[in-house]
Amino acid sequence: KRRRLYQKLVYCFGILYVILVMAFIGVRVYCNCEKKSSHLTAEISQVKQNNHDLQTKMKTLREKIKTCEDQKHSQVQQILDEHCPKENNVNRYSSCPKGWIHSQSSCYAVNDAVPRNQKTWEEAREDCRRKSSDLTIVGNEEEKVKTGSETDGDGLIKGFWIGLRDEGGKWKWMDGSDLTNQAWIQQQPATDGQCVTSLQNREWTSVSCTKRNGWICEKKALSVVKEE
Repeated sequence: KRRRLYQKLVYCFGILYVILVMAFIGVRVYCNCEKKSSHLTAEISQVKQNNHDLQTKMKTLREKIKTCEDQKHSQVQQILDEHCPKENNVNRYSSCPKGWIHSQSSCYAVNDAVPRNQKTWEEAREDCRRKSSDLTIVGNEEEKVKTGSETDGDGLIKGFWIGLRDEGGKWKWMDGSDLTNQAWIQQQPATDGQCVTSLQNREWTSVSCTKRNGWICEKKALSVVKEE
C-alpha cells in the first residue's frame, strides 16, 4: 500500500510539474507577446506621427509652390506691363520700362527728386531694389560719360548717388568689384561712411552716405530672341 501511495504521489507530482512548466512557458509567451504588442503599438504610433508630419510638410510645400507661382505670375505681368504697355489696345514692345533710359544693354532711371524727396545712399538703393534694379555700376569711360550726361541737377541737386561706396578703405561697386580707374575720383581716398555722387560737367565726388541726393538706378534691358 505504501508503495502504491508513493507511486501515486510521484505521478501527481510529475503531473503538477508538467502543469507548472507549461504554465511558466505560457506566462513567458504571454509576456513576450505583450512586449511585442507594446513595441508594435509604439511603432504604429510613430508611423502615424511621421505620416502626420509628412502631410503637414506637403501642405506647407504646396502653399510655398502656390506662393512662388503667384509671385512668378505677378513678376511676369509686371514685366509685360512695364515693357509692353498698351497703346490704343495694342501692346508696344520696349526694352526698358516707361520713363527709363535705354543705353546699350542696360536701362537707367535718373531720379532727379526735389530736395524734400531726395534720399540717403541706403534709401536710394532700397528704392532701386523695389524697382528690380540697383544703383548704377559704371564699367568704362563711355558709361561714365553717358551717366554724367544724364545727371543735370538744374541747381536743385548737388549730386546723384551711384553704386560706389567705401568698404574697408577701398572704393567698391555693388557687385563687390573694386573701382579700377582711380582717376575717376582723384584725390578722394575711400574713408568710412563715404559714398560717391555723379553730376554733369563735374568729377565724381565723395560725400557722406547720409547726405540726401538724387540717384540713378540700373537694370538689364529686356531682350527678346525670335526663333526662325
